[in-house]
Amino acid sequence: MTASNEMNPDSVITDDSRHSLTSDLVALTKPRIISLLLVTTVAAMYVAGTPSGWLVLTVLVGGYLMAGGAHALNMYLDQDIDAHMPRTKLRPLPSGRMAPRAVLAFGVLLATAATFLLARFANVLTAALALIGFYGYVFLYTRWLKRRTPQNIVIGGAAGAIPPLVGYAAVSGSLDLTAWTLFLIIFYWTPPHFWALALLKKRDYGAAGVPMAPLIWGERHTQDQMLWYLGIMVSLSILPFCIGSFGLFYLTSALVVAAPLAYGVIKLRLRSGDSTRTARFVFMYSLLYLALLYVAMVVDLHVIR
Repeated sequence: MTASNEMNPDSVITDDSRHSLTSDLVALTKPRIISLLLVTTVAAMYVAGTPSGWLVLTVLVGGYLMAGGAHALNMYLDQDIDAHMPRTKLRPLPSGRMAPRAVLAFGVLLATAATFLLARFANVLTAALALIGFYGYVFLYTRWLKRRTPQNIVIGGAAGAIPPLVGYAAVSGSLDLTAWTLFLIIFYWTPPHFWALALLKKRDYGAAGVPMAPLIWGERHTQDQMLWYLGIMVSLSILPFCIGSFGLFYLTSALVVAAPLAYGVIKLRLRSGDSTRTARFVFMYSLLYLALLYVAMVVDLHVIR
């Protein structure tokens, strides 16, 4: 998934002349995916308190560097399978525009810089959590789970749910029930989101030898699992209201923004209409859903109250 292709499952770059070293280095970090991670990170900071502008900037830069380093190493480890997928074959490594050692060094450099920045200007817990996310994504998910089990996204998704913990810890210096709820929302959001993509790109994953759920379980069972995880995710999104973390504005917003996503997953499960179009809607809208949900948290605490 390149910086642009991961957001658009059908886009493929066809003109290598558009690439420069700078653009390739940026592409290695997957900036469009990081943008969503940073939304949840910054939102969690404002859920934890009222951070200074300097702290927000520190966490934004440190978070981008850490996630960018993880993405670069993901591309380094996945260069062989990326070459077999139209969606990824024109990334810097499989296209031959960059050397593997350069990508490896770039990823390690970014993660090292991020660790120093977060530990020095935020706190050690923030840096440690970011490193857990880094190692979880690079080694647990990419290196171990991705090619071995259809549960790759479920277990490996924990790494992608770390950003709210990073943001929360940067402000509070600790983690409480609210922080872990923010983590769990993303943890259970991840499977329906990526399984929608897997349904769209089933053949590509098969050609690359990646055991995604639709290939191993079949589409029907995958859709059942998407519905199950969606139900848990929506329930978890209501939990912060139940424990007093947010008010009625957040509760209303959580239910409203979840409705289109629930409609899409149910429609996909019932096989009503064009399943390809529905899967694409679920994949794309789930990105918007997560951003809107976390923005609603901030609005509830800092605007409505």
